[in-house]
Amino acid sequence: MELTGAEMIVECLKAEDVEYVFGYPGGAVLHIYDAFYKQNDVKHILVRHEQGATHAADGYARSTGRPGVVLVTSGPGATNAVTGIATAYMDSIPMIVITGQVPKALIGNDAFQEVDSVGITRPVVKHNFLIEDVKDVARIFKQAFYVATTGRPGPVVIDIPKDVTVAKAEFSYPSEISMRSYNPTVKGHPGQVRRAVDIMLSAERPMIYTGGGVVLGNGSEQLRQFTRKLGYPITQTLMGLGAYPATDKQSLGMLGMHGTYEANMGMHHCDVLIAIGARFDDRVTGNLEKFCPYATIIHVDVDPASISKNVKVDVPIVGEVVQVLNEFNQALEQTERTPNASALEKWWHQINEWRSQDCLKYDRESEIIKPQFVLEKLYEITKGKAIVTSDVGQHQMFAAQYYGFDEPRRWINSGGLGTMGFGLPAAIGAQLAHPDDLVACVTGEASIQMCIQELATCRQYGLPLKIINLNNGCMGMVRQWQEFFYEKRYAMSYFESLPDFKKVAESYGHIGIKVEKPADVVPALEEAIAQKDRLVFLDFITDQEENVYPMIPSGAGLNEMILV
Repeated sequence: MELTGAEMIVECLKAEDVEYVFGYPGGAVLHIYDAFYKQNDVKHILVRHEQGATHAADGYARSTGRPGVVLVTSGPGATNAVTGIATAYMDSIPMIVITGQVPKALIGNDAFQEVDSVGITRPVVKHNFLIEDVKDVARIFKQAFYVATTGRPGPVVIDIPKDVTVAKAEFSYPSEISMRSYNPTVKGHPGQVRRAVDIMLSAERPMIYTGGGVVLGNGSEQLRQFTRKLGYPITQTLMGLGAYPATDKQSLGMLGMHGTYEANMGMHHCDVLIAIGARFDDRVTGNLEKFCPYATIIHVDVDPASISKNVKVDVPIVGEVVQVLNEFNQALEQTERTPNASALEKWWHQINEWRSQDCLKYDRESEIIKPQFVLEKLYEITKGKAIVTSDVGQHQMFAAQYYGFDEPRRWINSGGLGTMGFGLPAAIGAQLAHPDDLVACVTGEASIQMCIQELATCRQYGLPLKIINLNNGCMGMVRQWQEFFYEKRYAMSYFESLPDFKKVAESYGHIGIKVEKPADVVPALEEAIAQKDRLVFLDFITDQEENVYPMIPSGAGLNEMILV
């Protein structure tokens, strides 16, 4: 059948079972919006800023495993989306971003609202396309979804000139696609798998270290089988939380700059490190010269470029996490060898000594609300079942430390790019994807103002989010670093003109609650959660001087933590 380019786009999205498109209209995409208006299968969510659209699509993707889809206009619409595209790229989140473009004849003429969207986004996408012929629409969309969702996932930009959206051609959506230049490795190399298992079973002080790749690769169940078969301790990155249950006795919690004492000490002293779906980023490794000095390192990753990129490894295995973990589990079942029981007993004894440090203790008798207390009570009241999004800063670390995630895709935050303003729109995407679940956005008074206009989106679509604003009156993590490393020169980290968040929430049509005493924390949380159909903004006035511990200073090793 013959369709316009705009109509083809809608049909492509239908063929990919897209549920929601997050976007903001403008001149270059009006034909596409008109095509959306004429159908009801793909729902459009009108955000209040293009950055909000990308973060909402990101939150949808992280919570479902399906690609998020964004539609923005040319020029400033596309540039406003770049931060969200980069956020998704750093954390390997599948996303399709459709950007409008000026008509082909005007490209390069500095036309109204023209930017080189392909050039601008090239460093922060997995791939991007400029569609120059309406006949290519179906093929390019099929390729875009394939690239975004296979191998190491990531965002793909499709730039579409306005005249392509009005041109007509016959439409047929491909049932499958083959790209000669793109063929991700799926299975692990059999020899490397056997070698890795031999090393694992010879370990005396083993550690399993997993990252966001296990979550993105849907490998949680296989990871649990693998970890329990071996009986080894496991630690997870900020992005990997929930792939293995936080409440399980083998879990040592998060590692890295604000990781637990037992996780970091276990990493430093281990003799075999099994890294799965993690990329050895700087917030995990600390000083690379001091990282895991005694360890033989096994590294499993779907992206060959990530292996030995930061840390040289001894046994590289390229493949999908699910596939390689299945291969590990099969090898462990087939071998007659077992882990070294006596050495493992000694190793667990040492780990439990480190655990006894209770590195996450804080003053529970304080007359000022402690942020840790709020997160602990949120966990207790929700029984750990909420989907929790966060912004970036101290509140993000407190959420990671004190809200125990037992399941994957319940913890949604910007890890790699560290994007303030992410939490609220990401919660929008997660709530739309899971309308019956409790979605809580943990944020701070600095981060929430970055995309606070999305409270209007929540109002329009009746999204009953619970916003946990840990308000200490300053950029908490910035202030903490200034206290530790800049001799308490608090340059531009304090706010003297904060709004009344309760009134702000109410002005958008939501419920606002201000909480100033520890005794009021639990009643306020219970009241908010009882409001099943309303967004509640909880403004907790917290201790301005509270810091995140443990902390590894820049240039230090994992065994050189500041504990108090």
